[in-house]
Amino acid sequence: MKGQRVLVTGGAGFIGSNLANHLAGENDVIAVDDLYLGTPDNLDDDVEFRDASVLDDDLPADVDVLFHLAALSSRPMHEDDPARGARVNVEGFINTVEKVREHGCETVVYASTSSIYGDQTEPSHESMDVEARTGYEASKLARERYGEYYSNFHNMSMAGMRFFAVYEGFSGAEEHKGEFANLITQFAHRVANGERPDIWGDGTQTRDFTHVDDIARGLELAADHELDGVYNLGTGDSHSLNELVDRLNDVLGTDVEPIHSENTMTNYVHDTLADVSKMKEATGWEPQIDFEEGLRRVCAPYLDDE
Repeated sequence: MKGQRVLVTGGAGFIGSNLANHLAGENDVIAVDDLYLGTPDNLDDDVEFRDASVLDDDLPADVDVLFHLAALSSRPMHEDDPARGARVNVEGFINTVEKVREHGCETVVYASTSSIYGDQTEPSHESMDVEARTGYEASKLARERYGEYYSNFHNMSMAGMRFFAVYEGFSGAEEHKGEFANLITQFAHRVANGERPDIWGDGTQTRDFTHVDDIARGLELAADHELDGVYNLGTGDSHSLNELVDRLNDVLGTDVEPIHSENTMTNYVHDTLADVSKMKEATGWEPQIDFEEGLRRVCAPYLDDE
């Protein structure tokens, strides 16, 4: 992308700020965020920041491309207040798309989630049946249905991106997320400080951990190619939480054993794994940061402090 006027909602948050900073060198980027889980400190100086909600009427909507990443992005947030979750994730989506559509924007890329696949030890493809097991998943599926509506009725390019376990590390833009940060990030911080990470269950559950830099590139390509429909952004590889702790110990030179606690969470997703062939065929995108390199990046600041 080059020379575009771009709106990134959730733009001061973890993924949003990485995307906004990534695009700002060659585009006019506005980041909107209500600062619930974001901070303008995540943004470079050449990103214009607006403290606003996606439910507001006066959003900066005169743009060429909308990246709609704003969301209540954790299932506990939705279970604590389902109505608020629906307002932000569904009504906020519709409100923002309507605002930019009224100004002539026809290209929208928005965040969905891979958790709608449920437990999958085989690669999940976009053509698979999906269902809502939590309020969070219901809100993201609603986005996808409204994405279909805007594509079919208003002829807009609506690309829904199903993210798989996105991480960066507390040295990046995840620190502000705290307890809602990715497990790689949380576990690395604890192990580096000699604290035992808490694993729910026996640790055999697996995740397709995907570095945020790969996500940002995928989002840009989705807009560049004016994709329509839903697409996976993952690595195509998965790793157990036991393996994660072992590898963190290797990288950090530590010997910290995890705690195994009872998992009492309803509809807990045990395994995730992406099939990314659709995105690759559409844009040429492939993940560039594998598990080992990603762990080295997350752990590097702790080693530099020694």
